[in-house]
Amino acid sequence: MLSKSRIGNICYYVSDIDRTEAFYRDVVGLDVQRMDDDGDGNAWLIASIANNIDLLFFRMESRPGNSPIVVFDLAEGGIDDVVEGLAQKGATIVTPVSHAPGGWSSEFADPDGHQISVYQTEDAPRSRK
Repeated sequence: MLSKSRIGNICYYVSDIDRTEAFYRDVVGLDVQRMDDDGDGNAWLIASIANNIDLLFFRMESRPGNSPIVVFDLAEGGIDDVVEGLAQKGATIVTPVSHAPGGWSSEFADPDGHQISVYQTEDAPRSRK
């Protein structure tokens, strides 16, 4: 189901955006950009690394099992169909398809409770049917 998609992002939940930005910029040496998608003051960070993979940092409670999250990029769209197929095969859908910065995402859990995400841009069709 996801064999033809690529890993596009790895998401981290962090408690302090400013501290995280300073660490990944000043200590790790990444080009970190501060984003504010909704203009509501809920800034998040993005840092691009090799192979077109982005590290994304969102302020949210971080606990074992919910961070980091590997995100599969659905370049051709069809997120609704993919999530429906995962549910039919017994995957636990943690977050149904919902709006995400620049597109749509959904999270599901593996048997150990680790979250995995799928994402597609707003301009890709949500269904392939």
